[in-house]
Formats: sequence, structure tokens, C-alpha cells
Amino acid sequence: MRPRNVWQAMSAPGFLLSAWPWRAVAHLLTGAVTGAVTLVGLVVLVTVGGVLSVVVVGLPLLVLTALAGLPVARLERLRLRLADDAPAPGPPRRQPAATGPWPWLTTRLREPATWRDLGHALLLATVLWPLDALLVTAALTFPLATAATPLLMATVGDGEEAKVLKLWTVTTWPTACGAAVLGLLLLILGAYALALAAGARAALTRVLLGGPREADLDARVVELTRSRVRLVDAFEAERRRIERDLHDGAQQRLVALTMTLGLARLDAPPGPLADQLAKAHGEAGRALEELRELIHGIHPKVLADHGLTAAVDDAADRSAVPVDVRLELPGRLPQAVEAAAYFVVCEALANVARHSGADRARVTGGHRDGRLHLEIHDDGRGGAEAGTEAGTGARTRGGSGLTGLADRVSVLDGRISLSSPPGGPTLLRVEIPCEWTERFA
Repeated sequence: MRPRNVWQAMSAPGFLLSAWPWRAVAHLLTGAVTGAVTLVGLVVLVTVGGVLSVVVVGLPLLVLTALAGLPVARLERLRLRLADDAPAPGPPRRQPAATGPWPWLTTRLREPATWRDLGHALLLATVLWPLDALLVTAALTFPLATAATPLLMATVGDGEEAKVLKLWTVTTWPTACGAAVLGLLLLILGAYALALAAGARAALTRVLLGGPREADLDARVVELTRSRVRLVDAFEAERRRIERDLHDGAQQRLVALTMTLGLARLDAPPGPLADQLAKAHGEAGRALEELRELIHGIHPKVLADHGLTAAVDDAADRSAVPVDVRLELPGRLPQAVEAAAYFVVCEALANVARHSGADRARVTGGHRDGRLHLEIHDDGRGGAEAGTEAGTGARTRGGSGLTGLADRVSVLDGRISLSSPPGGPTLLRVEIPCEWTERFA
């Protein structure tokens, strides 16, 4: 398997003949250059900004100093690919509330990741780049200078002597050749030392500039939860708007059309025209009934006006299978919870009527421990299948399954569980976290 980082390459055969030693050297050398440039840039920004701050002109430069870690962090993530093929995604960035430089600037300055990037830039400019330069010098320059002793003796020393690292003098060729062998051995050790150092630097970069920390993840979870609640509320509001538009618009027009056709039918003499008007009148009446059923399915008026208990009673009255209802709710629940619970009950009762062969069904539930609990029970043949207890893969053998219901409930952090052994009975449990709304109690 091809090594994915320099540490894996060190333990693989053929490391010295691969590109990884060169990549390690490049990683450390570019780190030294980046750190030196960062140090110069920070010193210039702070100095010029501090001097000019007395005339306010330098304040933007000081602000730019706080953001200096952003480009340095981006460059460091790019350099990381020299020592590690795995990408290093940065922390999630919040989107500004509005367009323009000022909203972007204020958003960046409020992010903890911005200050972590600045801290890394300071660490790179003061500590890391000298270490990188020192490691490269010690691991390459000294071994190469030692290995070049015979060449130095033949050229600079006229074949008589050579100074190794300006520390000791070599006067014989056997000693020079021995120094060359020692230099090659030190060069091999230096290659492994540089690879080890590059791996450590890459790991440090990944820790300092990597993906979201635990606090960031918690913040993202909170934001995602809030956005999901907003989406659910917006969806319910849009559905109610569609129901209202259909009820007040299209339905009223169909009612007026039906009445007009009825009056025209009464005034028309017997004949083909009267027959066509009667047919049109019947079609308009059937379209009106279908529209009313559609409006009722989008968001039942009884649910909006009287709450979940009344809506479930209404659904039970319309069920083809006799249904006993026993719901004990302290008051009105949030609209999204009521809508989800109602449609779960309606779909479950529809499945009971279509697939279970049950003689009777029962809907029970209540609100306790901050959760809405519902149970839909039938005495049918059973044999329904559920993918998981949470309901994400729930389905029935007879037809449409519970996947859509599970998705609707999971949006509200709820869960669905299904018990349906062959021969019955079938029990569908629903739990949705919520608090009842006192103003409707």
C-alpha cells in the first residue's frame, strides 16, 4: 500500500530511494521561509500600525495584524501536503449576516478560529521556523560537509590536508575516505531525522489548524438544531398559507362555478345542452369534493382550530376501521409537533385499513417528561417490518411504509418504533420532545 504520510513512508522499504526524504526537506525548508517572512510581516505591520495609530491611519494596519493568521494558516494547510497526503480542512467559518467588508471583518474577528490562526502564526514566526532551519542545517549541512572531505582535500587542500567542519584537520587519504563514509552514514540518519521532524511538524499543524474543535462542533450542532426548527416552522407556515389560499381562492371559485352551472342547468330547456350542463355540474361538484379533501390533507382546519385531540378524533371517525381514541393532553402543543403527530396517526390508520385486516384499532397517548407519546395499536395480522427502532427504515409489507413518517418525526428529534410479530398485534410508538403551550391550555 502506498504510504500516505512521511511516518508511514519511514517504515516502508525503499524509503531512502523514494521522494519522501525530499518532501520532508521541502516541508521543513518552506516552513523556515514561511516563518521568517511571517516574522518580518508581523513586525512591519505592528511597527507601522503603532507609529501611525496616533493619527488613526495605523488602526486598520493593527486590525490587519489580527487577521494575519488567516493567509498563513491557509498556506500552512497547503504545505502540509508535502508531509501528509491527507487534506487538512479548516474550521467551519460563519457566513456574514450581510455582504460587504465590514460584516465580513466583524464576523471573522468574533470567531475563535481567527485567533487560533493568529496564535499559530506567532508561534511559527518566533519558535518553529528557527527550529526548522536548525534541523535542516544539522541534518544536511554537517553530513554533506563531512562526506565531501576527500573532495576538499583534493581541491582546496592540494592533496595534503582538509578541514572538516572547521573543527579538525585531515592529513591522510585513508582518514579522508573514512570521514566520507561517516558523512554518508550521518546523511542517512539525517534523512530519517528530517522525516521524523517533518511528520511531527505536520501533526502539530493539523492539531493547531485542523477541523472544528469540540466547542466548534457544539456550536454547529446548536446552530443546525435552530436552523432545522426554523425550517420546520417555515414549512408549516407555508403549508397553512397554501391551505388558506386554496380555501379562500380556488375553493370559492369552484363553489361559484358549481352554483352557476346549477342555475344554468335549471334554466336550460331539455335537450343536449341540458345534458352537457348536468355533466359539467357533476364534474364541478366532484372537483370541489376533491379540492376539499386536498385542503383537509394539507392542514386540517380542525387541527388548527381545536388541536391534536380533536383532529385525531376526526381522523378516527373517518377511518374505515373502528378506532378508539384516548389522548390526555394538557393543552395545545407546538404547531409543528401537532402537525407531525396528526399525519403520523392518519398514515398509520390508513395502513391499518389497507394492509392489516384488523377489526379494531386504538390510539392512545399523552404528554409526560417533556415528550409527546403516541401509540397506535391494531389487532390485525401483523408482519410489518421496521428497519431500525428509530424508524428510519421502517416499512410495511403490504404497501407504503413508514419512512416518510420517520423522516417527519426525526426532524423534530423524535423517534418511531414498530412492534409487529406475525399474527399480530401491531403497535406503533411515537415520541416527540416538546412542551405544551400554556396559552392554549
